Amino acid sequence: MSLTATGARRRPVRAWALFLVTGLAGFMTTLDNTVVTVAIPSIQRDLGAGLAALEWVATGYILTFAGLMLAGGRLADVHGHRRVLLAGLGAFTVASLGAGLSGSVGVLVAARLAQGAGAALILPATLAVLAGREERQRSMGVAVWMASGAAALALGPVAGGYLSEHAHWSWVFLANVPLGVAIMALVAVAVPEGAGDPDRPRARVAAGSGGADRSRARAAGGRELDVAGVAASVVFLAAGTFALIHGGAHGWTSPAVVVAVLGCAGGGVAFVVAERRAREPMVEPGLFRVRSFAGGVAAQVLWGLGVNGVFFYTAIFLQGVLGFTPTDSGVAFVPLALLVVIVTPVVPLVERWLGAGRTVAAGLVLVAAGMALAATLEAGDGWGRLLPAVCAIGVGSALTMPLGSAVLGAVPEARAGVAGGIFSVSREISGLFGIAAVGVIVHAAGDFATGYAVGLLAAAGLVLAGALISLVTLP
Repeated sequence: MSLTATGARRRPVRAWALFLVTGLAGFMTTLDNTVVTVAIPSIQRDLGAGLAALEWVATGYILTFAGLMLAGGRLADVHGHRRVLLAGLGAFTVASLGAGLSGSVGVLVAARLAQGAGAALILPATLAVLAGREERQRSMGVAVWMASGAAALALGPVAGGYLSEHAHWSWVFLANVPLGVAIMALVAVAVPEGAGDPDRPRARVAAGSGGADRSRARAAGGRELDVAGVAASVVFLAAGTFALIHGGAHGWTSPAVVVAVLGCAGGGVAFVVAERRAREPMVEPGLFRVRSFAGGVAAQVLWGLGVNGVFFYTAIFLQGVLGFTPTDSGVAFVPLALLVVIVTPVVPLVERWLGAGRTVAAGLVLVAAGMALAATLEAGDGWGRLLPAVCAIGVGSALTMPLGSAVLGAVPEARAGVAGGIFSVSREISGLFGIAAVGVIVHAAGDFATGYAVGLLAAAGLVLAGALISLVTLP
């Protein structure tokens, strides 16, 4: 099968501007996952918020972010990647301004939900605008996107703590306003008019290719929005996210969590039915028959399961067992973020030498080794024992960057928004599930230090499974 391009020639795009859009958008949206956590006590004092409201301040963003991301990817495919990216950036920036200026906890929660909705448009569209680039530029752009997300995940608590201590908690949100405006200006320079626009001529399938190519042409997407599929995906992902967030804190048998689990199951069934009946399904089932797409998503899920549990419970372990101060425990993740940023530019060279599969597998093995080292930490240990584990996880995470490019490269550009949504939501949901899963192990052990070590080793096993999948499925 071959695809022959019929689209008009695009104007030249400066790679640095495109990478800057990719990195800043990925950093900004991921940072808001964790940056508010340290500011919660200050928000409670200023707004007089109760515990339930504070939980929504912390989790409302991730609820709409994860719940709407797949829908955001499809909207990008239907209405144009550039257009949806700008809409998402505008919504996120205005919501950040509202959050920073909010004088009541109700307004703050509403703004956080709106932030998440904007981010759900931004992230898939950011990946989608890379899909039409030539392979090297796409690989580097996706690597920058993944590195910026990993750096933001590690630096979020540090940034939130600094702003809360030396400025005011409102700057946790207000800092997004000039950044959001700057990214929108960069989009005007870096992303061509009509990028991902459904009115632009698409790639056509070569004649005489048979039924398989007709199926691929269907997967290339169209202008029809699968409303039933979008609605079902929102219910499925939002309910599942709610259950994962609140199951550990309130108990898996609490009424709200039980309802959320049932809603997630019902939404999942409704989504499968809707996609089978839709003339233009949001998620073409054939995507998961593409080996590099399915393998890339699976490896990303397994990485997220392991690494996010490490981030969450290591911060508690450093303070509760090793005796680190809150500041020191935040600084402990800075070398990880720095190594991700430093190693990322080298990753495309390693990928051309070893191939995507071996590069990602090597990275996941390093991540697993770092987790195993962290599992050996004991009370009284200091930086000398901690840093090798942190550095291994940082370098290993950087080497997983080809995952995103492999996923995007496996689908037609017209489905890049949905592919980006699937990849992004797999990272988000796997992170929540990883925290919940490690939490179950930690609580079951009785002793936190023992449970932490066992949880890390279990997470390392999942990451090693991801390494095997990468070797088998990625080129």
